[in-house]
Amino acid sequence: MSLDPGQDTSTAATITANGDSKGAWEDPKDCYDPGATTKKPKPGTMRRARKVEGGIFFPKPENAVTIAVSSRVLFRTEKEQKVFEQRGIEEYLKYQVEHENEPFAPGPAFPFVKALETVNAQLRELYPDSEELFDIVLVTYNHAHVGVRLINTINYHNLFIERFCMTGGSSPIGYLKAYHTNLYLSADSEKVREALEEGIAAATMFMPEKPLEVSETQLRVAFDGDAVLFSDESERIFKAHGLDKFFEHEKEHENKLLDHGPLKGFLESLGKLQKRFYAKGQRLNCPIRTYLVTARSAASSGLRALKTLRAWGLETDEALFLAGAPKGPMLEKIKPHIYFDDQMFHVEGAAERGTIAAHVPYGIAQKYQHQKKPVDKKDSSTSK
Repeated sequence: MSLDPGQDTSTAATITANGDSKGAWEDPKDCYDPGATTKKPKPGTMRRARKVEGGIFFPKPENAVTIAVSSRVLFRTEKEQKVFEQRGIEEYLKYQVEHENEPFAPGPAFPFVKALETVNAQLRELYPDSEELFDIVLVTYNHAHVGVRLINTINYHNLFIERFCMTGGSSPIGYLKAYHTNLYLSADSEKVREALEEGIAAATMFMPEKPLEVSETQLRVAFDGDAVLFSDESERIFKAHGLDKFFEHEKEHENKLLDHGPLKGFLESLGKLQKRFYAKGQRLNCPIRTYLVTARSAASSGLRALKTLRAWGLETDEALFLAGAPKGPMLEKIKPHIYFDDQMFHVEGAAERGTIAAHVPYGIAQKYQHQKKPVDKKDSSTSK
């Protein structure tokens, strides 16, 4: 049984999980309250807590925008993985207990989670009694013995994460569904695929060697178009028949809406929260900003994408049609907290320039994925 191995920054890591998840989200033996521990590192600061009618305020999962993050992407656990691989499970658990007052370093999802909390703070100021907030759930394959160290780390970094599920090696997918999860971020590509198959927006995160500094006041989320926000219908035409046929197909179907892709619902959730700020006159300084970054050409194939978003009642604050140009340089300027793409080629190109990118293993492009190799900064790929 694998007990939550460390982040693999070069290729999608895999975990062997025994058994299926079971039990509802409120099952007390699988969900933990980090605020209950009395152990935490001395350098940590006081925890933030919002009191409502004598208790701590938590939104109900069905009312919140629930973001489930694996401990492997929220924190860095490479050292612990080596212990697990070289010395086995029992020594791994013993090591974690012995080091439980040593907090983990931030992982690739850490800036994203901090940005979610920043948005929540502003939403609470504007709407004190509303449950329309981001709700962050820490999901881990780890045994409960490791929970103390994870809780201490959360307290040390002053993260407001109170929902906590430790599956002891079992699949977390059942819990994700019970939590009404809007987005699942993991380092395990197989579990991400499993989540996508269950209709849950999900992506595999990767850590750049030198991450860009990102905004501390505005959440920035960037999306690819085809096979991410939209279906892979057009991508299939491109892969099968080439660029000219793709342009012809898009022109002929300009007024036919694209079907939805796996992350359409997450963009919709972001849009609903944005409108909460717009209603208070904060459109121009909204703390959530979204981007469409696509290899589509604007004049040749961009209309269908924009018309589809408009028909859905969705919008992105910015839309970049790159006509096959590399995405990395544009993302370097945007500095998103996370960028979603269905092709590892673009994920690698983004990460090479410091962008924290996440792979969405969905659609026809997965049949054409290549092994990781150095990315040419002058890439002129026309893939969508």
